[in-house]
Amino acid sequence: MTIWRTWRWQIPLALFLSVGQIVCPQASSQGNDSKKAPTTDSLEMHLGNGYEALRQERYEEAEKEFRAALAMDSSLVMRAQFPLAVALFEQRKTAEARSEFEAVHHAQGDRLGVLYYLGRLDLDEHNYKKALENLGKANSLPPFPDTPFYLGLAYLKLGSDQDAEKWLKKAIELNPDESRAEYELAKLYRKQGRDQEARQAFDRSKEMKTQSDKLSQLKWACGQELDRGPSDQASSCEQLYDRNNGELLTALGILYGQHGQLEKALKPLERAAELAPQSPQTQYNLAFTYYQLKRFADARGPLQTAVQRWPDLFPLNALYGVVLFNLGETPAAYAALHHAHQLNPQDAGTTALLYQSALELAQRSQQSSLDADALRYLQEAASLAQSDPEPHRRMAAIYRRTGQIPRANQEEQRAAELSKASRY
Repeated sequence: MTIWRTWRWQIPLALFLSVGQIVCPQASSQGNDSKKAPTTDSLEMHLGNGYEALRQERYEEAEKEFRAALAMDSSLVMRAQFPLAVALFEQRKTAEARSEFEAVHHAQGDRLGVLYYLGRLDLDEHNYKKALENLGKANSLPPFPDTPFYLGLAYLKLGSDQDAEKWLKKAIELNPDESRAEYELAKLYRKQGRDQEARQAFDRSKEMKTQSDKLSQLKWACGQELDRGPSDQASSCEQLYDRNNGELLTALGILYGQHGQLEKALKPLERAAELAPQSPQTQYNLAFTYYQLKRFADARGPLQTAVQRWPDLFPLNALYGVVLFNLGETPAAYAALHHAHQLNPQDAGTTALLYQSALELAQRSQQSSLDADALRYLQEAASLAQSDPEPHRRMAAIYRRTGQIPRANQEEQRAAELSKASRY
């Protein structure tokens, strides 16, 4: 059964992260020994667990994982210290968050995501001039769509009404559903005695809430229509298609995907990916749809770019490995799956396909007379599927052929023991 995934990431696009288990192609039953997957206390595992905890908004757990990663390698400024600061920010540990953000800023310079969070902290601490400085720099290429809103809020707090109005309007221009900006504008207009404009802004804010409720109703109605089966008259779903609203397009694509209508899911997801080319979740959603349709070559492009930008996201690496495996690019698939397994050793599908890739590369190495490489792959395969005798049989054959008789006997004995155990 295929599992549809949707990601609702609220962490900066330059980072991280609802996915379920990656669905791998049918793997050898010999390699699907998930209970025996290693649980090494590795750096990659702490990073992977930290990103997953952030995704699920388990910020205290994320903090512990990123602190553990930094204890192992303190140089991981953007990969561990920055997300640690984000986890602290979300827990409202403002002093600790500021300390970490400042350290990242000192090490990395004016990174836009760091400036955004520093500006948010400045606002909370009523340091409005500093908030203007940091948010103004961040706004050169906003890491979050609400950056102009907070910039407008800083101007508002400083009494710079003209600039506040400018940036609050900009926030609404970039996000027409930004009801907070409309509400702040209404208060500003009322303070200035612009009563008619204040009433209009308040009315728009109220209308946005009504529209938001309507869209929620449309999503529910679309799901109900799709539950009744394929139809060309899914009017509620058609009303959700807005080619300039990435959030709605993603929601529509996910609804179609959840109901097995993959071809219909493609159009909104392709457009959403165009609107947000730097968003890992939109690229993943599109690639996963291509994968389900067995359009592996189409899935490869979005994933290749995404894993280069976000190398520590388990779902991206796992799906990329699956796609490459289906394209016959076994060495590249092995590399992606190996890293995905480091990030999440408990994922059975990734473990099974990594095992299969290792066996295939071992066979290729043997054919090229690269016995050392073949043994390395076979040793990894044996660790991935500890109840499977096959890797031990193959290692025994190599050792015997190369005159390493004691090792050959040892591996043959181990293979025999596992074969006997599997019969009971």
